[in-house]
Formats: sequence, C-alpha cells, structure tokens
Amino acid sequence: MAKADQFLITCEHGGNRIPPRYRQLFLGREALLQTHRGLDAGALAMARDLAAVLAAPLFASTTSRLLIDLNRSIGHPRLYSKATRAAPAAVRREILERHYLPYRDRAEAHIAAAIAHGNRVIHLSSHSFTPELDGEVRNADSGLLYDPARPGEIELCRRWQAALGALTPNLKVRRNYPYTGKSDGFTAHLRRRFPADAYVGIELEINQKHVLKGGRHWRGVRGVVVDALRRVLAWG
Repeated sequence: MAKADQFLITCEHGGNRIPPRYRQLFLGREALLQTHRGLDAGALAMARDLAAVLAAPLFASTTSRLLIDLNRSIGHPRLYSKATRAAPAAVRREILERHYLPYRDRAEAHIAAAIAHGNRVIHLSSHSFTPELDGEVRNADSGLLYDPARPGEIELCRRWQAALGALTPNLKVRRNYPYTGKSDGFTAHLRRRFPADAYVGIELEINQKHVLKGGRHWRGVRGVVVDALRRVLAWG
C-alpha cells in the first residue's frame, strides 16, 4: 500500500529576537540583528502561507540565528555566532537546552510519529537569501535544495521548478542554489534519521530582493510559489 503524504513546514530563521537574559551578549551588535545575518527576511511569511494552504503543522522560531543557529548541527563551527561563541560554556549550554534542542526535538518527534503511522512526511523548510553576498550577486529568484541521492526529493523539486516556470517564466528558479542541498542543515540531519521512502526534506530559498519590495509584489511571489506547489500535488 502506498504511503499517504503528510506535510510539515518549518522555519528555523523566522525572526531576530534575542531573549532578555542574553541581550548583554549583543551590546554593540544591535544593527547586525537587522541584517540577513540576524534572520531570513520573509521566510516566516512564506512558511505561514505554505502551512495554511497545505493545512500542515508549522514549527517556527523567531529567535535570531545569531543566538544559536537552528539549521546547524551540534559541533558545527557556526552553530554559535561571534556574539555567543565567546560566552561561558555554561551559557552556551543553556542556550542549546532552552532554544535549540526543544525546537529540533519537537519537529523530529512529529516526523517520527507520522512515519510510525505509515505516512511519508514531506518537510518544507522555509528560508531566504541575501541578493548579494561578499560582492557576488545571487543569480536566482528562488532555490530548491535537496539531496540528489534521494529520488523523491529530486522529483518534487523538478516538478515544482517546472510548475513555477509555467506560471511565471521570468522567475528564475534553480535547484541546489545558492547552497547545496546536502550541506549541513536540519533536513540533512533528518535524512540521516529517516529513510528516503518515508522522509522528503526540501529547503525552499527565496531571494530577499522580493521581500524588500514588499506589498503586492511580495504577496504575488508567495502566491506563485504556493500555486505552483498546488499544481505539483494535483499532478500526483
């Protein structure tokens, strides 16, 4: 019997909030919190739209990635930012236990429970990227990140890209850009935990230039992304 698909939407970098007890670590760094290093602008709005259309649970964090990066593995050199890396070990451990582990464990437990009930989980992790990084202009409007060794992820991204192209030909959608889908991240961690026939993990990346335009334009981009996914699901 074919497995039923259940969707899960997550947003690891949905805000730039710093809890009061850690704000002293960010004195003099307040402006950095407003940049792409502090949050993925627009990612939470995109995640909410996807969750609403798919009637899917949404796990989102509005705590800044500069406190601790929920999309990095424990031991990764950028798990903590410069602001928190120099904090005492006890403080870093507290941040891990209060903010990182509860988020990751809750999402992972949800996926495990769905799979235990015979479902396949399609996990869409919502992110955004700065239009220019280190002097390089990013040559895409959107990116779909996946593991090329997992057929279900390849197929979903191929179809989603095609549907987006059919709806809006001038929207440049690239696969495994501006990052590779296999690099360290929450989806990569979950792939190690769950087999390919039970877990499909995709990172959706939106160029922040569309977020910055705001208003009708930004709503329109989100609408196209959602409508394209609807088409993919209708194809079966």
